[in-house]
Amino acid sequence: YFPDGIDMYFDNVGGEMLEAAVDNMKACGRVAVCGVISEYTDAGKRASPNMLNIIYNRITIKGFLSADFINVFPEFLANTQDYLREGTLQVIEDISLGVESVPSAFLQLFNGTNIGKKMVKLEEE
Repeated sequence: YFPDGIDMYFDNVGGEMLEAAVDNMKACGRVAVCGVISEYTDAGKRASPNMLNIIYNRITIKGFLSADFINVFPEFLANTQDYLREGTLQVIEDISLGVESVPSAFLQLFNGTNIGKKMVKLEEE
């Protein structure tokens, strides 16, 4: 998906997704971490990005809570809507079809097999 590397990555998954992002970051890339959903139900391996990649590529990883930025939410919302309309910000959608796909689509949110925003389309248009 990112042949030229990743400049910035917003992570709320952790685990293998974080590792893959760090492995594909450009020099001086930035990672914002606000969650690790892949680790909420998995008592096994914890996220372990390649520390040499972080050092050699001078990657910054910073944790945050969205509540820290509640004062700028109206500005964020306005900018985000503009970016989406302009195509500057693109959303990757992972769409499952039919109400029967709801259980498996829900599980994909926790096992890391979907990419992007997971949605279920109940019927074809």
